[in-house]
Amino acid sequence: MLDLREGFLTTRLDVVLNWARSNSLMPMPMGLACCAIEMMAFAGPKYDVARFGSEAMRFSPRQADLMIVAGWCTYKMAHAIRRVWDQMPDPKWCIAMGACASTGGMHRCYGVVQGIDNFLPVDVYIPGCPPRPEAVLHALMDIQEKIRNTYSVAQDYLHGEPRPAAPPIRPQVLSPEGDEPVARNVLHRSLKSSFNHGRAEE
Repeated sequence: MLDLREGFLTTRLDVVLNWARSNSLMPMPMGLACCAIEMMAFAGPKYDVARFGSEAMRFSPRQADLMIVAGWCTYKMAHAIRRVWDQMPDPKWCIAMGACASTGGMHRCYGVVQGIDNFLPVDVYIPGCPPRPEAVLHALMDIQEKIRNTYSVAQDYLHGEPRPAAPPIRPQVLSPEGDEPVARNVLHRSLKSSFNHGRAEE
């Protein structure tokens, strides 16, 4: 609070750090498909993302703290995205941009992961196919609000890290070897059994 009679300002260290972090986010654009075109428009001069301190796109995970995944993610690409995420320093945040990144979208097939939250901790989901740049701006403001209200410096000392670690890749999504998705084999078996069942009824 500000006491004009004394002429000094008192606050908490958390508030100052959260304010600085929320206004100096460095996005890591992970453009996988058509939603990446809207992400380029979002970073253009028309929307002036510099107002939020996030105009500096970083293509090096060591210098980024916000990953924006735009587009559908295949099983083979999931390992590369997770590797990039693990290289980003804490604290870090993640946005799933578009229906494909959030739920797999219309690509419900054996080669596409049904949502990046199977292997990444997503903070904000953006609906749309593709979402407009204004929606990305709204998601960025949601991230800023979350940083200001939830992150605490004390968590570094109480828990050893500012946020929970990324969830492990679910076994039903990717195989332990990382070569072939388990879901692909399950889907093939289910299709084969359905086909044989249909022929038996004939």
